[in-house]
Amino acid sequence: MSQIQKLAGQTAIYGLSSIIGRLLNYLLVPIHTRVFVTSDFGTISEMYAYVAFLIVILTYGMETTFFRFSVDNDKKSVFSTSLISLFVTSFFFVAISTIFAQPIATAIRYPNNSEYIVYFALIVSLDALSAVPFAKLRQENKAKKFVVVKVLGIGVNIFFNLFFLLLCPYLYKHNIMPDFVSLVYKGKVGVGYVFISNLISSIATIIILLPDMIKINFKFDFSLWKKMMPYALPLLVVGLAGNVNETMDRILLKYLLPRNISMHELGIYGACYKISIMMTIFIQAFRFAAEPFFFSNSQKENAKNLYADVMKYFVIICSFIFLVITLYIDIVKYFIGEDYFSGLKIVPILLLANMFLGIYFNLSIWYKLTDKTKYGSYLSIFGAVITLVLNFIFIPVYGYMASAWATFLCYFSMMVVSYFIGQKYYKIPYNLIKITGYLLFAVLIYGISYFIFEHFKPNTLAIKLLVNTLLLGVFAIVVFMFERKMKPVIGNQ
Repeated sequence: MSQIQKLAGQTAIYGLSSIIGRLLNYLLVPIHTRVFVTSDFGTISEMYAYVAFLIVILTYGMETTFFRFSVDNDKKSVFSTSLISLFVTSFFFVAISTIFAQPIATAIRYPNNSEYIVYFALIVSLDALSAVPFAKLRQENKAKKFVVVKVLGIGVNIFFNLFFLLLCPYLYKHNIMPDFVSLVYKGKVGVGYVFISNLISSIATIIILLPDMIKINFKFDFSLWKKMMPYALPLLVVGLAGNVNETMDRILLKYLLPRNISMHELGIYGACYKISIMMTIFIQAFRFAAEPFFFSNSQKENAKNLYADVMKYFVIICSFIFLVITLYIDIVKYFIGEDYFSGLKIVPILLLANMFLGIYFNLSIWYKLTDKTKYGSYLSIFGAVITLVLNFIFIPVYGYMASAWATFLCYFSMMVVSYFIGQKYYKIPYNLIKITGYLLFAVLIYGISYFIFEHFKPNTLAIKLLVNTLLLGVFAIVVFMFERKMKPVIGNQ
């Protein structure tokens, strides 16, 4: 089990950064959902949906490509070539976005806020430029440094959010340090301060990473770059289609619902989506640790059995996360403001959807290891078609509930199709009975809780929490009883 324990250790370290970082970052959600009305929070949700697309375009698969080509080529040359490539494309993106800021802002219905376009052009470009240095830290197993840099960047973002949204308004209201306040704070900027804070954070992150970026000999190996791009570009398609699945719903809600309610609905959907934080944190931490782990173990004789065990434990942990959030939703819901509670019904749907996405990521190792990344693009496009069709048809009728179910069906379909294609090209002996059993048992536990409290209303919250804790305990005991009898598939390495 040593290799799985190593992966668990790396995931825990990356998870610590994700947990600390995300929790700190997500602490802004209660502030944002109380400082801003639902329509303003909708603006934040929409703009960060665009960011998700743009970061994929500007990194164009270079992170995974860096891992893949570092196996068979000089690591310094791969790093330098990747970094220079990202710098050039980011530079041109900032220049073009700045020149056409006003037309772009008008096109997305923010004609009076062309500065948003400039802010996000800089944010996305800086974040893209930092992608390969962060990947290098992961490759070198410098998880602690990775954690420190990530958390520092997030800390800067939080500090300036608190500074602009809470401290400056307080000082202005009480006429404290008026000269200083008038210099740095203009109340009419509103949600723009969220974006300015993010920009300062991105600049700070690049400054911290700069010593690692400049200590190499900058050399662009064009012949190596030509070999990298055919591997990377399908991953760009994967990323773009994946972001259609993940974020397009937030964009479509704005344009497919009547204008008088669209931003309100988008704000509620975006806030409730944030409640899936624990699932998102774990999956992100796992992905940080798993990608270099999968590549580094790919040549070992028992690699496929190792991947199968990783999948099983991944599903167990995700099932626990699903139950913790859904069974304790009466506590978790206070993470957002009361104006957003009407959207809580989408939380279980989105949690399961993100679990399917995590399983799909595990399954995707087959096309990355076999250099068949084009299949990744096919699968992502398949999912994107499902997302777009379902959202276009059902958003006008069912609003954000349609978006939640579209996300669920998209990731479920991608997971199933990827499994069957992957077994043809890179057969991994996944224990489908256990994996499916644990997942369905978790859903059953949630269903029992839902049935009980819909039909037998508890007198107090304490009773509900007690019953749900017992149900969570039942799930834990069943998993423990099944797993303790199983001998490890993987021996010590």
